[in-house]
Amino acid sequence: QVQLVESGGGLVQAGGSLRLSCATSGRSFSRHAMGWFRQAPGKEREFVAAIRWSVGSTYYADSVKGRFTISRDNAKNTVYLQMNSLKPEDTAVYYCAAAQKYYSNSIYYTGAGQYDYWGQGTQVTVSS
Repeated sequence: QVQLVESGGGLVQAGGSLRLSCATSGRSFSRHAMGWFRQAPGKEREFVAAIRWSVGSTYYADSVKGRFTISRDNAKNTVYLQMNSLKPEDTAVYYCAAAQKYYSNSIYYTGAGQYDYWGQGTQVTVSS
């Protein structure tokens, strides 16, 4: 059984920062990428950021580019999402996910369907 556990969510004022963590545990598995997605009330789940596990290359949604940074610690099997300059529209439940399949084009890692394992989510609320 593979488990992904997110932490670090909370309530923050607009312009503030939060750092989300996603720790992986359970049986070992190969992963080619880890991603962060978010879902606001009444909206579909949307891609936020992804990172290739081996080389560390990153990919971001336009809405968070320049404000969010995804990173990973291979030794700790943990992926992070540093969120700066937060806006009220960033309010959502944030999910981390792991993809086992390799894609040469990172665009494929923007699709939720490409991920095999998901965390339970952590709430991020940004007040205006």
